[in-house]
Amino acid sequence: MTLRLTFFPLRIFAKIRRKLILALFGLLVSGIILTYTFQRDVKKEITYFIWKQAQLQSNSTNVPRPLKDVLLTEPKPKPGRTIFFLETTRIVRPKPEMMNNMLQLTARQACAIESAALHNPTFEVFVLFAGATYRYHENSSQHQQPIIDAILSYENVKLRQLNLRRYVTGTPIEDWVKYGELFGSSFLINHISDLLRFITLYRFGGIYLDMDVVLLRSMEDVPLNYAGAESDSHVASGVMSMAPHGFGHQFAKYCLRDFQRHFDGDAWGNNGPGVITRVIQRVCRTKNITLMMEDEKRCLGFKVFDQNAFYAVPWEDWRHFFDPNLQKQTLARTKDSYLVHIWNDVSKQINRVGSRTAYGIYAQQHCPRVYAVAAEYF
Repeated sequence: MTLRLTFFPLRIFAKIRRKLILALFGLLVSGIILTYTFQRDVKKEITYFIWKQAQLQSNSTNVPRPLKDVLLTEPKPKPGRTIFFLETTRIVRPKPEMMNNMLQLTARQACAIESAALHNPTFEVFVLFAGATYRYHENSSQHQQPIIDAILSYENVKLRQLNLRRYVTGTPIEDWVKYGELFGSSFLINHISDLLRFITLYRFGGIYLDMDVVLLRSMEDVPLNYAGAESDSHVASGVMSMAPHGFGHQFAKYCLRDFQRHFDGDAWGNNGPGVITRVIQRVCRTKNITLMMEDEKRCLGFKVFDQNAFYAVPWEDWRHFFDPNLQKQTLARTKDSYLVHIWNDVSKQINRVGSRTAYGIYAQQHCPRVYAVAAEYF
């Protein structure tokens, strides 16, 4: 009897303990289920909120939107059938606020773009902005960019942005750029522009043009792989063409290798015209520009145009474009040119061209829609 009384409470305690354990386990499982359900519902709410905000923004024409990335967006540039312009002025100190990175083009830049689109309708014209660039929808109440509308009235004009780090990935100069020597340049904007034009031709082939030119006629039928002499000693990098495959692609690779090997951050022209000149000299096995122009076979098919093709008016004579007294002389001087180079670095101080100047006549004839909007303010 004593033995039974001794073990009875122990059995009762064992039963209670099992019930407590089961109850606690049930509470734990319920808690896990409730927590999971709560987190799932919260995630759904957050996802819906983000989606709703995106929808509201996408439906709001007053919200600035970034330009699409050239490497991530269709249609991409047609290899060998694209003319490229580069805008790099905001890549050095981009502002965190999108309002300070809004899409802008000067009348001269827009004129260059329109003249390319007008005279080369079967080519795409890609304008690449280095760094984040935003623009309002054309139906936005904030949209007041008649110059932009003028160039976008051409179906072959595309506006894109590029990310420098992404753009160099997969090119022969990728590691060097990421190492950072480029960013110690004393002329950073200019040297980034120099680099990007060679990377662009390496990636896609086609034609690169400076944004202070005016095309006077088509370049669609000019065989790829060419540049133009600026003087008796230098080939310029303001107009360059390289095929997307074969020798043209190899030539672009040579240019990137030379850019890296001879980079000088304290020399303004060393990394642009210096690169194309050095590479052509090696390919043609001569420093004599006249020999390069006379014998294409010597240069393995890479054509060096004479000065008249792209630089008939040298930079020292830039005022000739804006002097009414020199109008006829300047027009005669450029009558056989493919394009004229306005030398904006030195001529930007003049912002009214006038209809009686050579540049005013070029603009009226070769970028008529931009001229109609900007009038004489170029």
